[in-house]
Amino acid sequence: MADRPLSPHLQIWKWGPHMLVSILHRASGDGMALVGLAVLVWWLASLVGGAEAYADFLAIAGSPIGLIVLVGLSWAFFTHMASGIRHFVLDIGAGYELDTNKTWSILSPLIGVLLTAGFWALILTK
Repeated sequence: MADRPLSPHLQIWKWGPHMLVSILHRASGDGMALVGLAVLVWWLASLVGGAEAYADFLAIAGSPIGLIVLVGLSWAFFTHMASGIRHFVLDIGAGYELDTNKTWSILSPLIGVLLTAGFWALILTK
């Protein structure tokens, strides 16, 4: 029994950008599911609740904390989308070369940040 191989664990694996992208993909999906659903339900309830309820929603959503939540949700969306496209390419059998995989693992979160910044620049300038 002593010559059986041990399962690899975190002390064996070297940290890499693909691990970060995997964690961000899961965290952004969970964040959108939990926080995004709560904001969506609140927004829909405020629409049904009348003009005062909707004005309250807009006031809180437009406050600094509300904007942080909305920017965070949009970052989660764009990061999850970029990572999802990366996973789609991997699922069709491409991008498994080490250099290509590492490059796209680094670019996925950066693309999410750039798309979020562009999205909010567009919203705030209109």
